[in-house]
Amino acid sequence: MEFITLLQAQAAGNQAAAGQSSWSMWIMLILIFVVMWFFMIRPQRKQQKELQKFREGLKKGDKVVTVGGIYGTVVEVKEKTLLLEVDSNVKIRVDKNSVVKDFSETAQQ
Repeated sequence: MEFITLLQAQAAGNQAAAGQSSWSMWIMLILIFVVMWFFMIRPQRKQQKELQKFREGLKKGDKVVTVGGIYGTVVEVKEKTLLLEVDSNVKIRVDKNSVVKDFSETAQQ
């Protein structure tokens, strides 16, 4: 009789410990997600918003670089496209979403 009571008490203790460990596991998972959001997702969203703001504010004369690595100066701005001058009388039309700001001149100064 005493042995069965001892086993029942031990089983009840194991269940309580298992309940605590599952809660601590959930808390750790939530903390990991919060840290990932704070250090990875949030800065990326901020950078995407800044890039979108730059693309919406493009005007004639701005220096840009395409995602393909072509440097050029904006000649004409339309709703979804840009006309870039890449050399004397050499112009190409590119999608607005394929350009970023040209930092080459600011880095040299």
